Amino acid sequence: MKKIEKRAIMCLLLGLVLVAGVGIFSYRYVVYGADWASYEGNRDVYARGDMKMGAIYDRSGELLMRNTDNGMEYNSSSSVRKSLMHITGDKDNNISTGANRALSDELIGYDLINGVYSLNQEGKEITLTLDADACATAYNALNGRKGCVGVYNYKTGEILCMVSSPSYDPANPPVISADDTSGVYINRFTSARFAPGSVFKLVTAAAALETLDNASGITAQCSGYEDYGHGDKVTDLAVHGNVDMKEALRVSCNIYFGQLAQKVGSRNMSKYAGKTGLDSSYNIDGIETTEGSFEFPSKGVNLAWAGIGQYKDLVNPCAMMVYMGGIANGGEAVNPYIVVRDSWTDKLKSYLPNNGVKTTSMIETTTAATLKSMMANNVANNYGSGMFPGLKVCAKSGTAEVGGGKRPNAWLVGFLDSEEHPYAFAVMVENGGYGTSTGGTIANKVLQELVR
Repeated sequence: MKKIEKRAIMCLLLGLVLVAGVGIFSYRYVVYGADWASYEGNRDVYARGDMKMGAIYDRSGELLMRNTDNGMEYNSSSSVRKSLMHITGDKDNNISTGANRALSDELIGYDLINGVYSLNQEGKEITLTLDADACATAYNALNGRKGCVGVYNYKTGEILCMVSSPSYDPANPPVISADDTSGVYINRFTSARFAPGSVFKLVTAAAALETLDNASGITAQCSGYEDYGHGDKVTDLAVHGNVDMKEALRVSCNIYFGQLAQKVGSRNMSKYAGKTGLDSSYNIDGIETTEGSFEFPSKGVNLAWAGIGQYKDLVNPCAMMVYMGGIANGGEAVNPYIVVRDSWTDKLKSYLPNNGVKTTSMIETTTAATLKSMMANNVANNYGSGMFPGLKVCAKSGTAEVGGGKRPNAWLVGFLDSEEHPYAFAVMVENGGYGTSTGGTIANKVLQELVR
C-alpha cells in the first residue's frame, strides 16, 4: 500500500512538473516567440545571412524599404532615404534601430498561430506611422548638423517624424573608417542622451507646483549670478530683476530655477525626473530608447545646476518629446509607437479601455494646465508668434552647456495646442548654439509640413 502511495505521489509530482514546464514554455513562446522566429539562423527567413522578406511603407503608402532576393530596395528620393536610414537600416545591417533588426518579426509576418508561414513566402508589408515628407523636411532642416527631430501625436501615440543626423544614403553607403567619431550609426533620437539645459526647467517647475505651497507665486531676485560660497556660482545670461515662475520661465532665469530646486529638494527632484518619464526607457515596437541619467545632491550649487538642466543631467530626446505630450494631454502621456497594426488588431483595440492606447500618468491636470499656459506665454512674449506662423505653439527652448570649449547644444521642445493637429515635438542640435533660433527654425519647418 505504501509503495502505491509513493508511486502516486511521484506521478503527481511529475505531473506538476510537466504542467509547470508547459506553462513556462507557453509563456516564453508568447513573449519570445517572435525573437525565436526572427533569429538570424532561421533559413526560412534569411538567405545568405540577409533578410529576404518584407517591406515597409510610410503612413501614406510610400515605399521606404523592401527586402528582395537581390537585397534591399529603397525609396526613390535620396532625401527620404537619408532621413529614414536609421529606421530602414542599411545594406550592411549596421543600424541597431533599423527595420531588419528592430522590426524583423513584423517584416517576416510572424504570428502565434502560423509562425512565419505564408503562402507566398514574401513576408509582410508593414505600414509605419511616419510621414516620409516630414522626415525629409526635418533632415534637410538639420542641414548636416548632428542632432535629431521627433514629432508624435500626443492623443494617439503615432510617431510622425523620427530623424537622426548625420546620416547617409543606405542605397549607396559610404566607406566609414573604424576610427570615425561622428556617431553616424547611432539613432540620436532613441539611442542617445544629452544635457537638456533649460528645457529641464519644465521638470523643476512641475515638481515645485506639486510639492510647494503657492509655487507659481514664489519670486527671486536675479542679479545675473548667485554666490553659493567657496567660489561656487550659478550664472545667468542677463540680469532679470525680481521674477516669479511665469516670468522666470519666459526669460529662462537660471538664478530662479536654481533657488527653486533648493526649495523642492533633491528627493523630490529625483522623484519628478522619474514621474515625467525622463529616467525611463520606452519600447517603440522593438526599438528600446535610452534611459536618462540624473544626480541631485542634497543641497548647494550642484543641486541648483541640476535643477537648471546642467550638472550631470542627461536626457533622451524621445523621452522629452513624450513629456511634452504629457503636458499637452492634461498630465497623461500616451506612449509612442511606430508600426500601424493589422485591421483585426485595430478592431480588437476598439473594445479595450481608451481604445487600447497605453498612457502614463506624469503630472496633475492643474500642473499641466499651468505649464501649458506658461509655455504659450514663452512663444507669445519671448520667441515671437511669427516664428510659427499660423500655428498655436507652446514651447520651451534650451541652451545646454557641454564644456570643452564647444558651442552649447540647442533644444526646442513643445507641442501644438490643436485638436486637429495634436503634435508634440523635440528638436536637439549638438553644438547648435541658442535653442530658440536654431531649434525654432527646424521645428517650424517640420510642423508646417505636417499640418499642410
